[in-house]
Amino acid sequence: MPDLQRVLRHATASGWSLRRAFSPAVLLAIQAQITGSEARHGGEIRFAIENGMSPLAVWRGMTSRQRAIEVFAQLGVWDTEHNNGVLIYLSWTDRTVEIIADRGFNGRVSEAQWAEICRLMERDLARGECQTAITTAIRTTGELIARHFPTPDGNELPDRPLML
Repeated sequence: MPDLQRVLRHATASGWSLRRAFSPAVLLAIQAQITGSEARHGGEIRFAIENGMSPLAVWRGMTSRQRAIEVFAQLGVWDTEHNNGVLIYLSWTDRTVEIIADRGFNGRVSEAQWAEICRLMERDLARGECQTAITTAIRTTGELIARHFPTPDGNELPDRPLML
């Protein structure tokens, strides 16, 4: 049975609160943070924020995780030389975070490690600390990437966050 409240939230999601929280200045700050992080490691970080999923997809039971996997593929985050792309996906309506990492991290970083970053970000978002949530997630993700891909190797994916 679909979660009717969730379907309704996604159906009525307006871009107003998203645009207020993610002004052009905030998006540029996120981009600068990603660029700075990638200067210290060989991985690629993409950050995507989605206001609301299709109500039909939500009705059919699509989770934020499933949507994040779709976005990962659509953005080509998997298309890096060392298979070391990472997507940080924020569902603004659900206030959930998902991290999808390419196969270069298999056996190196556990799902629990990625999930811990997500839960910390969700906690800060619930407190209304959006900037702290994002800053911490990008920094922590970068530190995790640097453990396994320590040598910067050029920029293969755009650093600018994407609002879907």
